[in-house]
Amino acid sequence: MNSLGFDKLEKDTKVVVAMSGGVDSSVAAVMLKKQGYDVTGITLKLYNQSNISKTKSCCAGIDIEDAKKVALQNDFKHLVLDYQDKFFDGVISNFVDSYSNGETPLPCVKCNETVKFSDLLNEAKKIGADALATGHYAIRKGSLKNASLHKAKDFLKDQSFFLFATLQEQLNYVRFPLGDFKKSEIRSLAEKYELDVSDKPDSQDICFVTSDSYRDLVKNLNPAVNKKGIIYDIDKNILGTHDGISNFTIGQRKGIGISGSKEALYVIDINKDKNSITLGTKEKMRKNVIKFKNINWLGGNILPQGLNCSAKIRSTQEDLPGILNINSDHGTFTFENELDKTSPGQACVFYKNDQLLGGGWITA
Repeated sequence: MNSLGFDKLEKDTKVVVAMSGGVDSSVAAVMLKKQGYDVTGITLKLYNQSNISKTKSCCAGIDIEDAKKVALQNDFKHLVLDYQDKFFDGVISNFVDSYSNGETPLPCVKCNETVKFSDLLNEAKKIGADALATGHYAIRKGSLKNASLHKAKDFLKDQSFFLFATLQEQLNYVRFPLGDFKKSEIRSLAEKYELDVSDKPDSQDICFVTSDSYRDLVKNLNPAVNKKGIIYDIDKNILGTHDGISNFTIGQRKGIGISGSKEALYVIDINKDKNSITLGTKEKMRKNVIKFKNINWLGGNILPQGLNCSAKIRSTQEDLPGILNINSDHGTFTFENELDKTSPGQACVFYKNDQLLGGGWITA
């Protein structure tokens, strides 16, 4: 078996590497090339629409040129595929719809779920590749048919959370060469390989908008969302008005436009049907039962009832213990301790030790 789990020589194993133009995917591609694999790098052109503005991005402009340069420098094939329409339909439209519905989206998961592990994976199969490799920090274990997904060695860079929607058949096909490395080691390898991207900063925020401009994107693509509504407190007293629910997220404290309260107020509910916002004190946000739907289960053939495991609702938090119950396409996770800032549209992802069991989209 070679390092990717195939019973043949590296030179006879064809691997497509998803190259964003950053240091991680570049090192993944060069590493596999130096190991002797038949590597083809593919970079996706994801956006160039006039209503999207971003200076720090991936898969656009200079990032495509950086990926081309890495491939040329290391003598492997490189392709650029125009996925602007696919990205717009699968990721950006979902992003806008989520905010318009009073939810908080997770576009990185949607990108992996649609563009990368569906469309790009199918492209890799079309050209006869044995596997699709990415620069994600995650570990895949197991055979060609029953792979499992685990946290990366570098817990600070672990990206397994964003991969929870990966289907079993997709996980069987995908490889994560960087999972056993720390980020510092990847930077060192980039310098060793003499890559120009060795000191390139990691992409920040969402790749197609900045943290300050997402509201403009939503308004540009869905002008109808700018509809005035009422801001209430938890006792249904009117506190003021708002200019559109897409301007708010659960847990938001600043920029609400309400003053005079003795205690700090947070957004604790967004009601699309009534076009209203409800504010409350921090303790009103706290809860320990999370409801979710559209579950992707990677933990075996039997859906769990009363399973003791752990979960998290944000990629940057530690997974915390609780009890998982899943019934068909919906379920609940009951944390031992209360959490705050839980928002519909986000994800609840389940773990057993370092293994990712699956996840679902939070509804309440």
